[in-house]
Amino acid sequence: MNKTIKGKRMLLLGLVAMITLFTAACGKDNAGSSGSGAEGEQITLNMMHPWTSPNVDNEVYKARIAEFEKQHPNIVIKQDGVPAAQYKTKLRTLAAGNNLPDINVVWPGADLDPLVAGNLLQPINGLMDNWSSILPESALAGFNVDGQQYAVPTKQNFVDIIYYNKDMFAQVGYDQFPDTYDKFIDAVKKLKEAGITPISLGNKEQWPLQSSYISIIGDRFTGSDFLTNVLEKKAKFTDPEFVKALSVIDELTKLDAFNTDANNMDSVQAQDYFIQGKAAMHISSATVDGRVRINNEEGDKFGIALFPSVEGGKGDPSKSAGVVQYGIAIKSGLDEKKREAAEEFLKFFVSEDLYKELISSGVVVPAKVEVPEDASPYLKEMLELTGNGTAPVFDSVIPTQVVDVLQNGLQALTVGHGTPEEVAKEMQETFDDMNQ
Repeated sequence: MNKTIKGKRMLLLGLVAMITLFTAACGKDNAGSSGSGAEGEQITLNMMHPWTSPNVDNEVYKARIAEFEKQHPNIVIKQDGVPAAQYKTKLRTLAAGNNLPDINVVWPGADLDPLVAGNLLQPINGLMDNWSSILPESALAGFNVDGQQYAVPTKQNFVDIIYYNKDMFAQVGYDQFPDTYDKFIDAVKKLKEAGITPISLGNKEQWPLQSSYISIIGDRFTGSDFLTNVLEKKAKFTDPEFVKALSVIDELTKLDAFNTDANNMDSVQAQDYFIQGKAAMHISSATVDGRVRINNEEGDKFGIALFPSVEGGKGDPSKSAGVVQYGIAIKSGLDEKKREAAEEFLKFFVSEDLYKELISSGVVVPAKVEVPEDASPYLKEMLELTGNGTAPVFDSVIPTQVVDVLQNGLQALTVGHGTPEEVAKEMQETFDDMNQ
């Protein structure tokens, strides 16, 4: 009897041991697939981005996120889409509280520097082999601080493209876009006399006049070294050349060049206003070309141009104001699983496939990839227009506090308050206060 019980105990122990070994083997296999397989532990990554408007590149980005989640079912990307006009403010607020999301869209230069100084972003030097063959050093430089890479860009944006209605300009005697500022002002006056709103402006968000206008108008007057010289205290915003640039907005306002509701209209509404034939010009980014011409059945009636030369100006009139944009960065201090998941997302999201999809949609990219055969001829025209040198974009170089003063000042000028000299003085005082 005792021998029978003992035998049963031995058999039971043997079965338990087999089950334990089998379970351990399965657990080991599942653990090995936790990085990207369906059986792995679910990881949620919070991502904040400004891709809320109906621009073609925004749709590409969101589709790319969806594809990542499809291929990595154990990684959830919880998106926080913040309108572009509020995005940088929210990013600064979260950074001040050391509460950044796991993945963030960042800008180079003045916007990136405080995030790096606060040790808020994870260096990604170990991942850079993923892009070594397609991203030139010039595209990465803005996101590199003291030899550490903190983000990789998704697109190259030129912010100062003038879209113009060819028929409206022909009506006032211009078969080609004016190549000097004097001719430009002449065209504005003649368009106004003909009952046509010269320029469609949507400055409710405040950045258009600062970024799309002053970036390039300022460069035409001051040259491309001016903003760097201001930062190095070799020049001032109160210098006559920069005041002249601000005076252009004042002059256009006094000529009634803008639609009367410019400060109540956002940038997308201003695009629609122009596309619908209610204005002769709209000044915005190269990305807008997708809406104006590439995906528009009437796209051929619109031309593109750069801001013309100015008499006595120090800038190169063939340059366009451009910046690499939408760097994807990872928050520092993530635990190992989240960090690995975020790195997996970064490698998937910013890829040759993304760049080709953007190109096919008419978006200029900073990568060395072959232009697809199906790329729009309008894109090729844009590449030619913007391929003659790059001027700096104001808010990618100058501290945010000064940018805010400029934006408020420009908006005030459009309603007849203040003077260009006063705006320049307040900008310089704000800059000086920051550097005491």
